[in-house]
Amino acid sequence: MKVKAREEEKLSLTVNQQEKKTMTTDSKQPKNPRKCKQPINEESPLLPNQRGCDEQAVQEFNGASFAGAVFNLSTTIIGAGIMALPATMKVLGLGVGIGMIIFVAILTEASVEMLLRFSKVGKVVSFGGVMGDAFGKAGKVVFQLCILVNNLGTLIVYMIIIGDVLSGTSSTGVHHAGVLEGWFGEHWWNGRTFVLLVTTIFVFAPLASLKRIDSLRHTSALAVALAVVFLVITAGIVVIKFFYEGISMPRFLPNVSDIASVWNLFTVVPVLVTAFICHFNVHTIDNELEDSSLIQPIVQTSLALCSSVYILTSLFGFLLFGDSTLDDVLANFDTNLGIPYSYLLNDIVRISYALHLMLVFPVIFYPLRLNLDDLVFPSSRPLVSDNCRFALSTIGLISVVFVGANFIPSIWDVFQFSGATATVCIGFIFPAAIALRDRHRIATRKDKILSVFMIGLAVFSNAIAIYSDATALLKQKVPPRA
Repeated sequence: MKVKAREEEKLSLTVNQQEKKTMTTDSKQPKNPRKCKQPINEESPLLPNQRGCDEQAVQEFNGASFAGAVFNLSTTIIGAGIMALPATMKVLGLGVGIGMIIFVAILTEASVEMLLRFSKVGKVVSFGGVMGDAFGKAGKVVFQLCILVNNLGTLIVYMIIIGDVLSGTSSTGVHHAGVLEGWFGEHWWNGRTFVLLVTTIFVFAPLASLKRIDSLRHTSALAVALAVVFLVITAGIVVIKFFYEGISMPRFLPNVSDIASVWNLFTVVPVLVTAFICHFNVHTIDNELEDSSLIQPIVQTSLALCSSVYILTSLFGFLLFGDSTLDDVLANFDTNLGIPYSYLLNDIVRISYALHLMLVFPVIFYPLRLNLDDLVFPSSRPLVSDNCRFALSTIGLISVVFVGANFIPSIWDVFQFSGATATVCIGFIFPAAIALRDRHRIATRKDKILSVFMIGLAVFSNAIAIYSDATALLKQKVPPRA
């Protein structure tokens, strides 16, 4: 009996030791606040490769940081639109223009918040997934087509601007020399096609080949810094010019003289919408976060940062050039500014902006590739796990952008139309429609009122913008009567 009692006691001690060891081991395991966000179907667009719950994936990638996510989202927001915002001040006036920037930023934050809320309830991890959850396959396909139109057009615009800055342009009938042409004269190696080819091979292709958007956090931080560089230099030029020549006080309100000038006010809407579009990358960034509860503060921080940059850029750009501000304020930096080292400052401004767009390019390219793949290969395994398909889609899309940038002389008018159609759908109409559809019965009265307001405002203002732009184009093409 004693022997049996000892054996039972020994066995009990062994079990207790094993339990304590297990508890100790478990307590040493880091608590990972990220939850596995497996989508309803793994073909959803913007599906990251690390969302699986396997142990190896967690060890390889512990989640994106708050700062990295803010930089990536801010890089998504700040693009070519920043150069068109000073022109909105010329149309709207300084006071109304700044007010509109703040207003669109608030609407963007509200639409993103609704989008994320319906994503969590529907247990989907992408914008396309939310559209599919609310409107079925047709809704998802419509969203993906809008992404293709918006992102592909945006990337072609970026590459065209980079070509204009480095190699010059004659699209307006007057030749504006690029930075390289101004430095070294006109040669074959600083021609538009060759410069864009080198940029594509050595900048765009390597950055676009990264499979996680969090891998772009450092280049995104540099892109935001370059936008700040542009802002600081422009502010410095304004201050110096103020002491040298003086600066006239800009208009605070729009100049409205007839009904045509009233309609003209709405032409800035596509520019403002395009300036804040970021919805297609929010889920991608959220899926890679270490703590998913941080996504809303990240959105708010990014919008506050970008709004500040936009307001200051618009203010100093309009103060510097006044009513002479061009649609692309960068084009104003090709003449003597009337201050010391004017041409050197011009080159720094243009080069910093070209570098900024080069670093923004892969962030916009990322959702374009994933949505195109999901649209063409909806039943295939995730893109990130198929190296051959990943490489072919990357090469194909970059080639299309390269060809478009070389054969389209100027697509600013096309960019305005895309902003008034695909872009406004992605930014405001789709999130509002999802809330009104309310398949999971979680929309509040405030959500529905806000959604109706956003859709009504978007449709009305962008319809007028399209009409105004089309009228202006027709007037340009019709020769005046003798």
